[in-house]
Amino acid sequence: MQLPSVVAHRGASTDRPEHTLGAYELALQEGADGLECDIRLSKDGEIVCVHDRTLARTSNGRGTVSALSLSELRQFDYGSWHAHGQPAGLLVLDELLDLVKGTNVQLFIETKHPVRYRNEVERKLVEALKKHKLDSQIIMMSFSPTAVKAFRDQAPDIRTVLLLDRLGRYRSGALPSFADYTGPGVHVLRNDPGYVDRARRAGHDTYVWTVDSAEDVALCRDLGVRYLATNAPANTRRLLTANLAT
Repeated sequence: MQLPSVVAHRGASTDRPEHTLGAYELALQEGADGLECDIRLSKDGEIVCVHDRTLARTSNGRGTVSALSLSELRQFDYGSWHAHGQPAGLLVLDELLDLVKGTNVQLFIETKHPVRYRNEVERKLVEALKKHKLDSQIIMMSFSPTAVKAFRDQAPDIRTVLLLDRLGRYRSGALPSFADYTGPGVHVLRNDPGYVDRARRAGHDTYVWTVDSAEDVALCRDLGVRYLATNAPANTRRLLTANLAT
């Protein structure tokens, strides 16, 4: 049985502040197969790695990411809020692309929606990937079908994931032509484990978020999930190996 690839969700975010360079460096040290990040645009159109629409949860700043310039965003500390954190600067996508360049690690990039700039973030992402000459290592993701389609139209050779909080119209396993992988939350698979096989029969492997507990790791492994996003890549790898041994 092939084990799922372990994708570090926002880096090794259990042990380091999410979306900091330290979180991603630790994930690489721990042997993650992939890294996952969320991206937004600053007021002046720069791509930054921040999950939330606002800064309050993961920095000592306040305000909306899209209403602040890159220089304004750089003024804040993005690390000290975490239990294992220390002062850390804002991570921009260019730095993360440089980190994975020349490695075998895949980078899963999620564009956040809804946003005031609509599909400008997808256009900017395509530009950045062309500048860094990265294609095969990149997988783009979004919960917004419109965003995934907008990206695919501009970058037809880069793989995509349609993220799903619930199955809805996609319960059969089929996806729109612009989506390569299906991306359900692990709560979806707990309620409907047969979905992974239905999606596979429809031609789509599965990326599952966010998988940390031993029970969820075992579920994903037994269902044949392709990619497993986790906040604790080293521990999840241990669980996969232990579960396989038993």
